[in-house]
Amino acid sequence: MKDTIEILLVEDQPADARLTSEALKVGLVDSRLTVARDGLEAVDFLFHRGKFAGETRPHLILLDLNLPKKSGHEVLAEIKNDPNLRSIPVIILSSSQADTDIATAYQLHANCYVSKPIECDQYFQVVSAIKGFWGTVALLPGSQ
Repeated sequence: MKDTIEILLVEDQPADARLTSEALKVGLVDSRLTVARDGLEAVDFLFHRGKFAGETRPHLILLDLNLPKKSGHEVLAEIKNDPNLRSIPVIILSSSQADTDIATAYQLHANCYVSKPIECDQYFQVVSAIKGFWGTVALLPGSQ
């Protein structure tokens, strides 16, 4: 496994992005976090467009569903329909617990769907657990 896991967080809420960033600093595995603040910015990052031309491909994507400019479902569909991106694990990290959102995410081949806890401590624990699993247990494409 590489020393550092590259993580793309697609999140439009600054408080959630900050909390996620803090939670990812904890643990045995180092990570480098890039934040895309809307769906369009996420797609530009993944396809190396514009200011993201030289960016590193992420090993893991944490994707919110309720995003401006392009929804999380739309971003997920683009990722999983592209042969160069579809192997990147995508974890949906959303406040939505709607059955239709969950079903659609899995139909679009999300690797996991996690509901964002409301309490900060629980949110921190959930993000730490995601990093722990994907950083120490699972083998990520391109991280060996």
